[in-house]
Amino acid sequence: MEVSAMANGIKEKQSEQNREDDRKLEKMREGMTGAAADEGMACDCSQRSKKRSEEEYKSLVHRLNRIEGQVRGIKRMLENDAYCPAILVQVSAVNAALNSFNKELLASHIRSCVAEDIRQGKDETIDELVMTLQKLMK
Repeated sequence: MEVSAMANGIKEKQSEQNREDDRKLEKMREGMTGAAADEGMACDCSQRSKKRSEEEYKSLVHRLNRIEGQVRGIKRMLENDAYCPAILVQVSAVNAALNSFNKELLASHIRSCVAEDIRQGKDETIDELVMTLQKLMK
């Protein structure tokens, strides 16, 4: 019972930290105006946007299409009563593919959006990046 209470306390603190991080990120977004907001210098789709090169766009969409196909394959395996370990291996492959997608997108974000904002003296972008990394590493 005591361990359960400790676990609940830890979960509550983590949720509180996540809410605080979200509030900070929202404050940063609200403060963005001018060229950065107009040109979409960051990749956060809720407030800002980014024009991607055709090559980057095609690469990301290609990865997502492959992942989508893998997920459909897992669904078919389930529908065909495949053995659990076989399904688990495929789920692991999808997770690895999503991680690769994240790495590619994050690298692009840092090279373009973050670098540009730092050159323009927008140090709050570093805080945004740190919060994004914290969310990715949960």
